[in-house]
Amino acid sequence: MVWRRAAILAFLCVVLALLATSDALHAALIQVLAATQDAITRHPLAGAALFVAFAAVSATLAFVSVAVVVPVAVFTWGEPLSMLLLWAGWILGGMCSYGIGRWLGRAALRWLTAEAALRWLEDRVQRTAPFGLVLLFQLALPSEIPGYVLGLVRYSFPKYLLALGLAELPYAVITVYVGAGFVERRSGVVLSLGLVLVALSLGAFHFLKKKLRS
Repeated sequence: MVWRRAAILAFLCVVLALLATSDALHAALIQVLAATQDAITRHPLAGAALFVAFAAVSATLAFVSVAVVVPVAVFTWGEPLSMLLLWAGWILGGMCSYGIGRWLGRAALRWLTAEAALRWLEDRVQRTAPFGLVLLFQLALPSEIPGYVLGLVRYSFPKYLLALGLAELPYAVITVYVGAGFVERRSGVVLSLGLVLVALSLGAFHFLKKKLRS
């Protein structure tokens, strides 16, 4: 799961960097972004709500990635507001994941994630888990998995929400800057920040494994 996320992040960043080097493809994509910006300008609240909703879905379902629409947000709203909307969407999605785990239980989660992995994590991350472990858990794994597990074991919701917000913030900031690098045709920025994302994910997972084993 973690390696798959890292591979997807790396692949997307490489594709964006390559697209940014092509005059024709980049110009065509900028035209698409401009057209999308016009549509959002006519319906600003609906556009922002749709982006937040898409980010929330991406934080609830592992097979949906909001990264592909981040350049649209950057082109339309700029970096600071895009970060805020993306972060808010991911927090909303994490809250939904927690709610699914807590209120719908294991029967619903069988349709959403691997049951063997879920049981393995549930045995090691309990309701009384220290906050530092939960924060590392949130940093290391795709955001829907901690939400499912922590909801299932009925971990404190305020503490979960704090860990979720802290963990998602660096990912939101870096992801938006990757999108901005693409819009501005800075392939080096896209690749280097993509490497930072991958390193953050894999590094957190490495420390989480060591923590759980100890």
